[in-house]
Amino acid sequence: MAFTIAVAGKGGVGKTTVAGLIVRELVERGDGPVLAIDADPNTNFHQVLGLTVERTIGELREETLQRIKDLPPGVTKDQYLEYGLQQCLVESNGVDLLAMGRGEGPFCYCAVNHVLRRYIDILSKNYKYVVLDNEAGLEHLSRRTTQDVDVLLVISDATPVALQAAARINRLADELQLRIHKRFLVLNHVSDGVQSGRVMDKIAQVGLSLVGEIPKDEALLRLSFEGKPLSELSSASPAKVAVKEIVEKILRDGGGS
Repeated sequence: MAFTIAVAGKGGVGKTTVAGLIVRELVERGDGPVLAIDADPNTNFHQVLGLTVERTIGELREETLQRIKDLPPGVTKDQYLEYGLQQCLVESNGVDLLAMGRGEGPFCYCAVNHVLRRYIDILSKNYKYVVLDNEAGLEHLSRRTTQDVDVLLVISDATPVALQAAARINRLADELQLRIHKRFLVLNHVSDGVQSGRVMDKIAQVGLSLVGEIPKDEALLRLSFEGKPLSELSSASPAKVAVKEIVEKILRDGGGS
């Protein structure tokens, strides 16, 4: 069974970049393939990973519902979805990617979603790790897409608004009784001296253990501005070093090592 790491947080806190750095670290560990899942309708996980998405799960879902009455004889809906899912999978060296894409439209999606979830569960068993980049905010939790997760990392910066959002995510996970083994807070974009007494009080109010801090990194910001993948980031990058330490901690404390 794959060890699953889900990443959540308010928009603008660097959630997708952190998820990408986690994927790169797991790939560089070399102890198993990684499945990256982009659960954000605003699909951009592939960009930080340097991959190209040709088809999303959302597009497959729409096509299936439109063509379901016109499938060739002998081809079932399940077979069509399974074939389509393989087309959605972006394969690369050490990491493969599935992009969920757009949300649901006017059709009834229940049966199709059930089949897709089943096939994604089956697919994930072929990987050592799964890294799930959730959409910003709380919607993914209320729809219960973040389920059966070993570690949920709630990403925040040191601003009160982001920390309040992190606290709400933590509370909602409790209210929905989601199957998440462990949850941690990650503080991103950290500047020297940012942890004043006031900030530390706000962090304590989130209700999550702080597993690590990722410093502001000019090289990382430059890559993002230029639209280049994280694979071009130097091993000496402060952000990359910080994420390496975070991954080691969560694999140890979350039972993934």
